[in-house]
Amino acid sequence: MKLNYRRTTLIGLAFLSVCAFWQMYDNIIPLILKDTFGLGETVTGVIMAMDNILALFLLPFFGSLSDKIDTRIGKRMPFILIGTALAFVFLMLLPFADRSRNLLLFIGALFFVLICMGLYRSPAVALMPDLTPKPLRSQANAVINLMGAVGGVYALIMIRFLVGAGPSPDYFPLFLSIGLLMLVCVAVLFFTIPEKKLRADMPLEDETIDEGPATTAELPREVKRSLFFILLSIALWFIAYNAVTTAFSRYATHVWGMEHGGYANCLMVATVAAIISYIPIGAISSRVGRKKTILIGVALLAFCYLCASFYNSFHFTMNFFFAIIGFAWAAINVNSLPMVVEIAASGDVGKYTGYYYTFSMAAQVITPILSGFLLEHVSYRTLFPYALIFSLLAFFTMTMVKHGDSKPEKKKNVLENFDVDD
Repeated sequence: MKLNYRRTTLIGLAFLSVCAFWQMYDNIIPLILKDTFGLGETVTGVIMAMDNILALFLLPFFGSLSDKIDTRIGKRMPFILIGTALAFVFLMLLPFADRSRNLLLFIGALFFVLICMGLYRSPAVALMPDLTPKPLRSQANAVINLMGAVGGVYALIMIRFLVGAGPSPDYFPLFLSIGLLMLVCVAVLFFTIPEKKLRADMPLEDETIDEGPATTAELPREVKRSLFFILLSIALWFIAYNAVTTAFSRYATHVWGMEHGGYANCLMVATVAAIISYIPIGAISSRVGRKKTILIGVALLAFCYLCASFYNSFHFTMNFFFAIIGFAWAAINVNSLPMVVEIAASGDVGKYTGYYYTFSMAAQVITPILSGFLLEHVSYRTLFPYALIFSLLAFFTMTMVKHGDSKPEKKKNVLENFDVDD
């Protein structure tokens, strides 16, 4: 049984479009809220947390709803098509609201864009396991994540070349480039992936798979303690990392004086470094274990945030630290979710995956508000010390984890080293 790489790549187009949107959203929306509408950092942080708050409700709801329906074009495809089309419409209203300085229109359009993205994000992710035999899903997930990384890099390139100079750049070309990418990706997906037909073939492919009985069990007290500390660690390092990714465009503009979307270069370095790091990280994890690899990643994050806090203006050496950040974040993400799932009984894997998302997304709700308050009422210079403190806390809590550290086998296929959660 071999993975159909062409099919999997085409399925990944939906995830590519999702990642391109979120990369643009995290970088551009805070700038518009502050520079165009003059909102304070705290209010900006509240608005930036809105997507994560909505996601806590929308992602499981629409994911579950797409499980229950069945149309002539499939279970997931209607959500993907409708969600993308509606998202494009509301997305195009954002630069218009920005140019006309209509805050009410901007917030309303932004709210509905987030609703539309939540409508199809879970069905888009669920399409891969729907159409991939269980033994091949690890390799398939690697391809999907690579497609998502491509979408993120595309958005950063568009930011770099389409965001003009001056205090009030015209964002319409950038928003259009992202919107068109979303439409093209989903159109290609629809015309090349007959979901209904492919799903009909799946039971025959899965007949030879012996999944074994699903069991659940009460965790021993010491295992529960490890689970608590790893979930707390996940929340802490997401609080640190998401604060930087959400506020970096404003920090680079107002503290380092970067213009013309130049801040996107740093983020692109981090993204590319993460992509090329998965293979060596897989080798490191197989030798020293997941916990030690995560601790190395968290320590490197803390070191880079410490160094960045001393820069008064941008210097090209900062790219070196962002490359390390990309490597460190990949080291954490490759191993954190497997550690959580390792603790679970076979029948509870989905529930424990839900724990992972609950803590990671709750952290991303909290940190834009908390860090935004500090940026507004103390100083922009609090950003990297803030990330440093929470990274150090994550390092400490991670040392308390005593379970879930089964050393993974070396991958038979190079692409399996890319099998990480987004």
